[in-house]
Amino acid sequence: MPEVASKVFGLSSAIVDCCEQTSLDDFAHAILSVEHSPTRSNSSLRTRQDSYFRSNPVFATKNRSPAGEPLHDSRTIANIIIAKNLDEAPKQVQLQALELMRTKRIYTRTTVQSAPKRFLFIALLGGGEGPRLTKHLNEYMFISHFHDPEDGFPNLEDIYDDRISISSVVKKIPGAVEESLWPTITADDIERLSVLANDVTVSVELKRYQVDIISYLRAHRAVASGISAVASQHLEKLMKKIYPHRIHIVEPKNERSMQWGSDLDAISALLEGVGAEDVIEDVLGNAGPEAPL
Repeated sequence: MPEVASKVFGLSSAIVDCCEQTSLDDFAHAILSVEHSPTRSNSSLRTRQDSYFRSNPVFATKNRSPAGEPLHDSRTIANIIIAKNLDEAPKQVQLQALELMRTKRIYTRTTVQSAPKRFLFIALLGGGEGPRLTKHLNEYMFISHFHDPEDGFPNLEDIYDDRISISSVVKKIPGAVEESLWPTITADDIERLSVLANDVTVSVELKRYQVDIISYLRAHRAVASGISAVASQHLEKLMKKIYPHRIHIVEPKNERSMQWGSDLDAISALLEGVGAEDVIEDVLGNAGPEAPL
């Protein structure tokens, strides 16, 4: 991800490894310890390591200042913050992350830092039955994506391949084009796409289809607590990425048909193994609203 951010978009990035002992000062200094530089070659961030989620709880930047020392004016918030295991961090740290996302500012003991105009916050979670993000922080996350370990880890495989071939001799092909130091997608490109997106119109049929999807999701027997209004607003942009982290599967004893005498064992068998992705596929499939032509 840091390599993509710098090479493709020309953006700075910082990785924060969170744990139960992470303090507010730790979190603030980790995302602020980024040298402000217009090029990617001067970044002081570490490269990706071989571990995926089990690395020691240390912060990505090498020259992090102690919590009690004032920050230099030359430091700023990175364009992209990757918070690993944010769900394991104390509630106060999660709330600080939420405040950073909402206001684009972070307060320390000595200063107030503002996030850059192009700013993205990514929470990298281990999943499973462990701790969860706080309710409001989880709701504020725009999209989510689950990566199945069976799909492999191309970034780690690339590092492994590089280490195997480190002793090989690389011959430069005559006339080969050197790798450009300029980002592939510039700020002007993103700005132009944003302007074009504002001119997009949605037909009545498509809008009705979107509303029907929301209704089917809220009425699905496996969904507990309904669907939030914020998710409904985001539906116009992305469907399969905005609902997985917002859908909570109902307990069999609370499934709505139990009110009319359904058998608990039968409901338990019906809901066994059902996840958020299954609900979405069910609604978008034959059991959901008819798609417009």
